[in-house]
Amino acid sequence: MKYFLLLPFLLIFTKNFAQEAKIKKEKWHWNNEAKQDTDIGYTQVLKVDNVLYISGAVTTELTPEGITAVYNDLKASLSSYGATFENVVKENLYTTDIETMKKYNNVRKKFYNGDFPAATWIQIVQLYLPNAKLEVELIAHLPK
Repeated sequence: MKYFLLLPFLLIFTKNFAQEAKIKKEKWHWNNEAKQDTDIGYTQVLKVDNVLYISGAVTTELTPEGITAVYNDLKASLSSYGATFENVVKENLYTTDIETMKKYNNVRKKFYNGDFPAATWIQIVQLYLPNAKLEVELIAHLPK
């Protein structure tokens, strides 16, 4: 008898606390109706719950102007969901010349206005676009 009483409780508990089979993904891709680039196979911004995963923005010029262009592109990605650099919690930066990036770090720092995220900087041999010198990707959290 006690097993019959336990069975409804288990069914209710399982239904209320089970994870959904699919996660809800929202996408944004440079004002593209398809919300993703099917040629390369990515989307610029993927929103899951209150987290934004932002694909890397790139430049072929490791100059103050090139770095500013990358962060302006990231700013556009963030604003697609009403976020700013204040929402950024993680930054991954890939460059073919870490010393030049260090030299121009002040350009990057202006976008964060003193509120810096966790960050990883990596020097690599080549990025996806062969002539690219810098790629920066972000993770940002939106308020719940």
